[in-house]
Amino acid sequence: LKQDVLAERYQVSKIPVREALNQLMAEGLVTFVKNRGAMVTALSAAEVEEIYAMRMALEQLALERSIGRFSARDRIAAETPLKLLELSTDPVEWSHLNWEFHASLYRPAAMPTLLETVSVLHNNVARYLLLYLKEMDYQNVSQQEHWDMLDLVSRGEVNAAKTLLQQHMQSALENTLQFIASRR
Repeated sequence: LKQDVLAERYQVSKIPVREALNQLMAEGLVTFVKNRGAMVTALSAAEVEEIYAMRMALEQLALERSIGRFSARDRIAAETPLKLLELSTDPVEWSHLNWEFHASLYRPAAMPTLLETVSVLHNNVARYLLLYLKEMDYQNVSQQEHWDMLDLVSRGEVNAAKTLLQQHMQSALENTLQFIASRR
């Protein structure tokens, strides 16, 4: 990623580009290599497994804390990205809407630091999500799991919702690992 090229493309000075690249580095998405500049970080299978292990633990905690506080308004907020997902054919938009759905389930937990941490972890594996959803035709399965999860959360079924979230994330992990292995 060349700062000059990015600055010219987006018609900004190098300073905001440098700041953006530093933010991406802090989130683990970019690495600076001496005499080469910024490069998109590739994740190993071990790193993907670690990220998903962290996400599974943190997202189950967020979900558990949210369920007792989940309101009709929260359900509407969670339905919106799901409905938009059904209309979209853009994998990049799928990734954003997927996160918005999950975040809407966790916001009632009122744990902003946890939500921010999960967001960073999600962003680290989102690049693979948008690729395998399209190539592996997994979007319909994922979407059905989302609707089922929303129903469980809305009914206050903590254990069933956590179990489904675990299965959903385990499937995402396996698909991500399969996708990475197919590219080597």
